[in-house]
Amino acid sequence: MMQVGVLASGSGSNFQALVEGLAGSQAHVAVLVGNVAGSKVFERARALEVPTVLMEHGRWPTREAFDRALVAELQSRGVDLVCLAGYMRLVTPTFLRAFPRGVINVHPALLPSFKGLHGARQALQAGVRVSGCTVHLVDEGTDTGPIIAQAAVPVLPTDDEAALSARIRAQEHRLFPLVVRAIADGRVKVERGAVTLQEWVG
Repeated sequence: MMQVGVLASGSGSNFQALVEGLAGSQAHVAVLVGNVAGSKVFERARALEVPTVLMEHGRWPTREAFDRALVAELQSRGVDLVCLAGYMRLVTPTFLRAFPRGVINVHPALLPSFKGLHGARQALQAGVRVSGCTVHLVDEGTDTGPIIAQAAVPVLPTDDEAALSARIRAQEHRLFPLVVRAIADGRVKVERGAVTLQEWVG
């Protein structure tokens, strides 16, 4: 059974989608670590009976020191794979090296377009006709790691940022657990920065 650690900073809808979407699979969410006290994600975790840890990053003197503590916490719980689910911090190379099986993120845009914050807003400002979401491996850049899977979402003439974001989020909730299941089943291979999917059902 692959043990998954989830890092989150906000409302936790992708966290909940992971927990529910991994039921009956070879992956299990072992712990939620949040860095913002009072985040709704902690309420979701309690309701889903997932162990939680609050680690407020401001209590550590440097980003590196915080990530070392974060690694120790996750490793103490046997975590194999780390999922960033609305985690609003960049992770350090120290963190990435600690989890050779991978650190993955879900992003509300079709990377490599619209990196960083407010993917739906950027899509509307650019006038694109198709947006979507991406699940990718995390590297040392910002939303630059190898793409594992994507889901497309049409941009409608009536869309504002809230409407488009909601439809993208629905696809995130579907796609993220599917990717984690594929990793747990050994159907995702990474070689020389390229991702190969085997028997993918998306």
